[in-house]
Amino acid sequence: MTATGVRADARIVARADGRGGTVLPVLDSDGPLALRRTRSGGREARVMVVGAMSGPLGGDRFSLTASVAEGARLHVGSTAATLALPGQAKEEARYDVRLDVADDAELHWLPEQLISARGSDLHVTTRAELAAGARLVLREEQVLGRAGEEPGRLTSRLTVRVAGRTVLDQELACGPGAPGGWDGPAVLAGRRAVGQLVVVRPEFAGHPVEPRLLGECAALMPLAGPAVLVSAVAPDALRLRRVLDEALTRLG
Repeated sequence: MTATGVRADARIVARADGRGGTVLPVLDSDGPLALRRTRSGGREARVMVVGAMSGPLGGDRFSLTASVAEGARLHVGSTAATLALPGQAKEEARYDVRLDVADDAELHWLPEQLISARGSDLHVTTRAELAAGARLVLREEQVLGRAGEEPGRLTSRLTVRVAGRTVLDQELACGPGAPGGWDGPAVLAGRRAVGQLVVVRPEFAGHPVEPRLLGECAALMPLAGPAVLVSAVAPDALRLRRVLDEALTRLG
């Protein structure tokens, strides 16, 4: 713990076991970030992130790193939503995620929603570095406020790089103190749940996915690389998840 908040750094390393499966030689939990291996089948190892404490609170600094070596398959989820709350410290909280995926490796990064409670101030960064032959399914979902509650301030930046080339770098700021227009018709249009789904597959390089609308409030867009982005807004978390799940099903 720092003078103004909690510091937690957790790490996952996944490697092929040489017999068609995946092992986890490193599974380091820290403070509020508890990592638990769960039952898996086939080549994939599964890890759940269990929130051992409330937060992140004001002044907290969390980081989570996952590295997937060549030939390994890793699926990471979480047992519950992450709830950003105000704390005694008036500082911004930070949650930094770093994902590294090697050639012929695959990562499914599918945590539960991040909820921005009233009075909180959280800056989230997610950075994924992929080799040319890597595969990724990454889902991010943010919910602005609990039921009937105004949101806190939430800034979220998502960067995806493939073979050293940036294919996505976007930032969204919402809530009190965010740049004007975040709740207007060009961004959230009054909705309180927003999400992204990024899918990276080497075969997209030769057979790019066509852009299309997915209903009124979601769109699928090919990126400048072997990747696609689905962006969606919805009135609540349940409907947002439904839209993103349907998009992933369409992508096979």
